[in-house]
Order: sequence, then structure tokens, then C-alpha cells
Amino acid sequence: MARTRRPLNYAPHATVVRRRPSLDFSITGLIYCALMMFMGLAAINSQANLLFGVFGLMFGILLISISISRIVLRRLTMNRGLPESAIVGLPAIITYELRNEKRYWASFSVTVAELDGGEAFTKQPQAYMLHAAPRTAAIIPSQVTPKRRGLHVMDRFQLSTSFPFGFIKRANERKHHESIVIYPALAEVDPKLLQLMRSAESTGATMRPRRGGNDEFYGLKEFRAGENSRYIYWRRSARTGTLVSKEMTHVSPPRIVILVDTFIPQSERKTARHAATERSIAMAASLASHALEQGLTVGLVCWSGEWVKMKPARGKRHRRDVLAVLSRLPLNTQHDSQQLLAAALELQDSGTTLAMFSPIDATAPGSRSAGALIVIPAESLQSRRWFRFNPIVDFNHCMPAEQEPEEEEIR
Repeated sequence: MARTRRPLNYAPHATVVRRRPSLDFSITGLIYCALMMFMGLAAINSQANLLFGVFGLMFGILLISISISRIVLRRLTMNRGLPESAIVGLPAIITYELRNEKRYWASFSVTVAELDGGEAFTKQPQAYMLHAAPRTAAIIPSQVTPKRRGLHVMDRFQLSTSFPFGFIKRANERKHHESIVIYPALAEVDPKLLQLMRSAESTGATMRPRRGGNDEFYGLKEFRAGENSRYIYWRRSARTGTLVSKEMTHVSPPRIVILVDTFIPQSERKTARHAATERSIAMAASLASHALEQGLTVGLVCWSGEWVKMKPARGKRHRRDVLAVLSRLPLNTQHDSQQLLAAALELQDSGTTLAMFSPIDATAPGSRSAGALIVIPAESLQSRRWFRFNPIVDFNHCMPAEQEPEEEEIR
């Protein structure tokens, strides 16, 4: 029978990981063996040649089943096709390539199941392959739903089969080291929040021109060797007798620096506080993703073993970097919100809006302080209007498994 692997601090919400023994009998196989033994005893008692023949036939079928199930799993290799990243609460596809390297024998009815990394998903990742011809490969998809953010290692896996008759279940445990990054849950962000970010700038301007771009006319300057001749202003140059060029500006959108307060005092390591912290991280990730998709520049300040200070930037690569940092934030029991604000001072200027996400309702939601600071508590009603998460996301268990409070702390 299949065994269920459970961690020592097993909790009802933990993902069940089933590990099959290397050789096992199914219920059908046990019934078959019982009938075979009954037939053997009847043959011995009656000394009937027909019963001996039936017993021998049944025993031979059992041996064939054991041998073929072993052949099916021989020289069968597996490669995973993991997505570049996944998001908590959104289905993702893992593809398994099972390659049959045998010369003559095909492989039938093979199940691949992950033994490591299963805690990252709502259920154990597994897939079923019906057939792989000799020296060919079969690609099978498996849909999973991530439930925990972070970097998760997927190493050990198990190949199992009950081919050909379903009497014998054989399994082989193997290793193939890979990892997957799971981003925090992303919510639908209310457009009014971005409008609030734009209006929070102390300058009042939502688009700030800077010299050195190609967007708008800024003024005139003396032409220098090596500059683009396309910008020479010929009329003014003809009147003055010296080459004059146009100086253009680059229009930059508002800058947002996101501050993530993950401080949890050791005395407050309860489920509710952890859930509020995870919601803060998810809201920060949602705002960063949405703002970058809208073309705004976004920076990040948070504690991740040391102070992480990402300067405001734009682009898909910057979005991946921001979400990757948020996905791997560790447990923080030392550095509070005041230290977070102090760490963010060097990224604050007149054209930057600071948005701090905090698990505690220290101030009114959306409140501002000097220097265009907006504080967004995780559990406020306003923040729940601004961020609408998928109902299947369980913030009580979104953190990496090693950060989850012990059962006695939860109670």
C-alpha cells in the first residue's frame, strides 16, 4: 500500500505526499494471490492434474506481471519542464518528458510523482503516461496550483506502474535537481490607488522632463562635435554664424518606492500576524507589478537578511527582479518600520512617492506624512477595496514552510 510522507510538525493544511513502496500488491493482486493459493491447496488435496495446471498457469501469470513491471521502468528517464516562475493561487503547468531508452520494449501506464517540493503546491504534483515507444519520448503536462511563495527545490521523484495486469505495483525513486520560484499572490489593483500615488508627489507634476532625451523641445545649445547632426537648428545657426542644436528632454513618469514592513516580534508569532504580513507582501507585489505594467518606475526597500534597496526603474526584467525579491523574503523579527523608513531615506526625493505596506494598522489607511509617504495597512477595509485577491489564496499558509509558526504557537 502507498505510504504518506508527513513532516514531523504535520498540520492538517500540509500537502499530502504519497510515496509508494518499491514493490506492492494491489487489492486485485491480493485477491488473485488468495485464489491462486486456494487453487494450489485444492490441487494438492485432490491430486487433479487439471487443478495443478491451473495453479501453474496462475503462478506463471504472477511471475510475468512481476517481470514486465520491472522491464517497464528500466531505462526510463525523466526531465521536467518547469515554468520560469509561478504565482500563488494561479494554476501553472509542469511538463514531464519521459524518454524510453530501451531498444525493443515499450513502456506503458507509468505515473511520475514528486516527493520533494510538494509543500509548495495545493496537491502533490504528478502526471500519468499511457505509452512510450522504444527510443522515443512522451511529453505529459501536469497542472498545479502554487500555495507558498519562495524558491522551492524539486529533487526526488518516483516512477511507478501497475502494468500489465494491475496485480503488482512497482516503483522506483530517482533524483533530478531543479528549482522553481513562486511569486506572491497578485491581486487586481484599483486604478484609484495609482491616481493616489501620482497625486502624492510633492511637486504636483505627474510627468517630469529631464534633459538628454528625445521627447520634447527644451532649448538651444551650442553644437558639439560628435552630437547628432539631426538636431542642428539651421535657421539660428545661419543668423549667428555658429552651429546651434536643439536640446530635447526625456519625460519620465512618476516614481514609486515600495516599502515592505515584514517585522514580526517573536512574542507575536501567531497565525493572524503571519497572515497580515503575507498579505502586505502580496499587496506590495501587486502594486509593483501593476505600476510597472502601466509604465511607471518602481523601487523597493525591504529586509532580506540585509537591507535591499532597489532604485526605481522600469521594464519586464525589473518586474521579475522585484517579484523575485518579494517571493524570497525571510522571517524578520528584528527590524521594525522605523528602521525601514530610515533605510529608505536615500531613495526619497521631491519626485518620489513612498508606499509602505505594513501588517499592523498603525495609521489610517492611505494616510500621508511629510515627503509623500502613503501607509497601507494590510487588514484595513480600504486596502481590501484597493486589492482584490483570488478567494482560493490562503494567507495563513502562503509563507515558506520553514517560516510558519509551530502548532503550539498557532493554538
